[in-house]
Amino acid sequence: MQQKVNEKRISKLNKASLREGPIIYWMSRDQRVQDNWALLYASELALKHKTPLAVVFCLVPQFLGATLRHYDFMLKGLTEVEKLLAKLNIGFYLLTGEPELEITRFCHQMKAGALVSDFSPLRIHRNWKKALAENLPTAFFEVDANNIVPCWEASPKQEYAAYTFRPKIKKRLPEFMTEIPKITKHPFRFPGQPPPVNWVKAGGELKIDRKVKEVYYFKAGETAAWEMMRFFIDHKLARYEAERNDPNIDGQSNLSPYLHFGHLSAQRLALLVSQAEAHKLNAEAFLEELIVRRELSDNFCFYNERYDSMESFPRWAKETLAEHAGDVREYIYSLEEFESGKTHDRLWNAAQAEMTVKGKMHGYLRMYWAKKILEWSESPKQAMEIAAYLNDKYSLDGRDPNGYAGIAWSIGGVHDRAWPQRPVFGKIRYMSYRGSKAKFNVEKYIERISTLQQ
Repeated sequence: MQQKVNEKRISKLNKASLREGPIIYWMSRDQRVQDNWALLYASELALKHKTPLAVVFCLVPQFLGATLRHYDFMLKGLTEVEKLLAKLNIGFYLLTGEPELEITRFCHQMKAGALVSDFSPLRIHRNWKKALAENLPTAFFEVDANNIVPCWEASPKQEYAAYTFRPKIKKRLPEFMTEIPKITKHPFRFPGQPPPVNWVKAGGELKIDRKVKEVYYFKAGETAAWEMMRFFIDHKLARYEAERNDPNIDGQSNLSPYLHFGHLSAQRLALLVSQAEAHKLNAEAFLEELIVRRELSDNFCFYNERYDSMESFPRWAKETLAEHAGDVREYIYSLEEFESGKTHDRLWNAAQAEMTVKGKMHGYLRMYWAKKILEWSESPKQAMEIAAYLNDKYSLDGRDPNGYAGIAWSIGGVHDRAWPQRPVFGKIRYMSYRGSKAKFNVEKYIERISTLQQ
């Protein structure tokens, strides 16, 4: 049988051997059926050993501050996963509880031959897998289906900045940015079909904040992700470089929620953008964000377990922030004032409102938003905590390496360089209201966002 999945994309997490029995794919970060290297590898193993294949998703009742907004989007996407898998003769099972316990129990019940998981650099996922690897009596594999170049292959260490990472990842792209095979109908099925998931019951049992309501600006799922991707490529890519940094123009891809929940493959997106009839400058600008910057964020979180704290900052940033710790702050706001958008800065308030209502903030304003939290907080430590809390609570793509790296860049100079000294910021890059006014029509943006709240 021809090998479909590059073995460098696969990492074995324990010493146990494959056994007779069905292959189980524990779906987590990559919540899609097609263009999923982890599912393809699980299928490959199942076909090779002529055994059934099942997909399991473990619903954690509480997850890093995720709210009804995030769970609603995720569950709607998973309902589509269940239907698509049924057409492929692959069973789908929904578990609820802590993965290290529930996945282990499920593998025992199914007499699993092997467990395959997708890759995440976040601590919580890695801790789950470490506990599983210690207790699982069968082979346990991890497949990077999220990055184009597997995280551990792109670099063996935390990279200092994009300019140190870019040549390394571009060198490896020809090997990994290949066409992705279609997953086909599986010939071996379980004797009994898994019962249909009661999605209403599953959602009702969650112990989450239900005050942060669902958003209707984004439709969840693999099909919706493809539609949004095609719209971006066909109608917006040709103007991407000129329009992406103006919040008053819908020039960005709006694909970050789909990439975060794994409804869309970054590799498929990169392949289609590379093949599109668009000016080279626009394609290159988008691929820089999609590949270099996005995979640099995974690199940061994978090699720096303190990615959401000041401990992740480079030495020069820690030193300069410490030197300016006693600087007088013209304004200091509490978490409640930030959350309700009650600062003196109308632009900041509008950006917070956009995230609160739509579940997404424009990329340029995310930098401004985080830097002002640093400027108006009692300490960089408090600023990190507030920024992460608000981003994870309201952004559909919260709790993501991109978010943690972006906040650490804004507040702690991660992946950046030292700039001229300023009060409070020290040598951290500064952004101002006046600078924003020079880049786009701030009043027009504020007025437009005000209509969202009415």
